[in-house]
Amino acid sequence: MRRILFFLLFPLLLSASSITHIKLDGAVSPASALHLQNALKSAKAQNASMLLIELDTPGGLASAMRDMVQMITNSPVPITVFVAPRGAQAASAGTYLLYAAHIAAMAPGTNTGAATPVQMGSPMQGDKAKMPTTMEKKVKGDASAFLQSLAQMRDRNATWARKSVEESVSITAQKALELGVIDLIATDRVQLLQKLHGKTVAINGGSVTIETKGATIHTFQSDWKTRLLSIITDPNVTYILMLVAIYGIFFELMNPGAVIPGVVGVISGVLALYALNVLPFNYAGLLLIALGIIFMIAEVFVAGFGILGIGGTIAFAAGSILLFDAQTLGQDISLPLIIALSLVSAGFFIWVMRLVLASRERKAVTGKQEMIGSRGTVVKATKEGYLIHAHGETWHARSAHKLQKDQEVTITDIEGLTLSVIPTKE
Repeated sequence: MRRILFFLLFPLLLSASSITHIKLDGAVSPASALHLQNALKSAKAQNASMLLIELDTPGGLASAMRDMVQMITNSPVPITVFVAPRGAQAASAGTYLLYAAHIAAMAPGTNTGAATPVQMGSPMQGDKAKMPTTMEKKVKGDASAFLQSLAQMRDRNATWARKSVEESVSITAQKALELGVIDLIATDRVQLLQKLHGKTVAINGGSVTIETKGATIHTFQSDWKTRLLSIITDPNVTYILMLVAIYGIFFELMNPGAVIPGVVGVISGVLALYALNVLPFNYAGLLLIALGIIFMIAEVFVAGFGILGIGGTIAFAAGSILLFDAQTLGQDISLPLIIALSLVSAGFFIWVMRLVLASRERKAVTGKQEMIGSRGTVVKATKEGYLIHAHGETWHARSAHKLQKDQEVTITDIEGLTLSVIPTKE
């Protein structure tokens, strides 16, 4: 009976198709590209009939987007990009991913467009006071040609693709369907799979028919490396790691031997440097943060009315705001986080520096250092030197001066159990 059941079910198992599904939420980043790369490998290994990308992004890095487009256009597995759920968007870099897909779909209440590339330090869209530079024209022209080439490859609306880049226009899902920007609209994943069944797409010079009826959906989860990359390349996390590195290393330098602050600072610094190597940042913002910290520290040493401290806090906050560009990355550092950490940094550097300086100026209360500078009384003169009464005990002492009994002396050094003393000046 088992053999009979096996031979009866075996053809059904062979005919059943599988679909690999991933979600790409948030800004397009190197972590997004790595997640897509791993999902494609999994889809090919499982011989999946399709890779379904559920997309919701405000945009992101052009470099990561181009890597993802290259993966999609060269994929042997049909790829469907579905902008969902309702209220989602495929803006900026997401528009390129939508155009690159073998099948582009959107849910009602979603939008796409505004594919104009933005560089760090470039003028805001609509800024009439500053004409675009030659480099900005080149970047925009390149992006326009790139999106139009994707439209031509997928037989979609190339005219609107050019307008999306050059005029930053956005459209709704219904309008995108009417203009031929996307292939279909589906309310949810179930309806999408029903509409996709039997569709034929061109892949690498051939054609593939997508089978979704009775298909098993495998949701591909990102691995630990992708999740870690996604976390540390978040501008908010990068910003926090950078400040933790500064605090930790600063505290270790002020208190050598503490170890833990130094270790935490170095690890955070390495992670922050890696993130800054991946993310485009503004050098002016980084310089303002450094100047802010210098001014805060200088407030401790320079007598004034708190001008350096206030100026340092303002410079620190301004540098934090300028450090990353939301239009370039698709997200920015949270303003409440900037305000909170600016105030914390001002308190940390000014308060900690004053504590450190006060502790160094304070007289030692234990050990050898506590003895130096204290006073004693000559008890007796001997052949070897003197006996001195100090700190409730009698000590052997030597002196380059001739001392009398009951004379008050000051301790200048201690070697073993023998004190070096001089007459106390009145």
